[in-house]
Amino acid sequence: MNLAVKSTSITTVPKLTYDVLIENQQDGEVSATVLGLPDFQGSGVTKEEALEKLIQLLQERKPEIVTLEIEPTQTEHPWMKFAGMFKDDPQFDEMLAYIEADRRELDAQMEEYYRQLDAEDETK
Repeated sequence: MNLAVKSTSITTVPKLTYDVLIENQQDGEVSATVLGLPDFQGSGVTKEEALEKLIQLLQERKPEIVTLEIEPTQTEHPWMKFAGMFKDDPQFDEMLAYIEADRRELDAQMEEYYRQLDAEDETK
């Protein structure tokens, strides 16, 4: 598996944005949790206090966000080992003709069956 970490050399640090869930707790406090990162949570008496504690936690821990590019492993399709296995078989064309004739016969039987059903419905 190939793994590549994309990084950019930016002289100014870009602002990180987070989606934050604000919840009023039963004890009267307010919690602020970064969505997808449950370890990043702050709580306080007010929403602003909870957010301020969360910001302090993020600044202390200095999380870094990187983009990973992972190439999937190349595997052969399981049916590919059978592709072309009958290319030199002298009876292959005969077998295909048999299959086609059998399919036409089955189709004709089904058409007759549905015709009979339609005729029965019309008589009701």
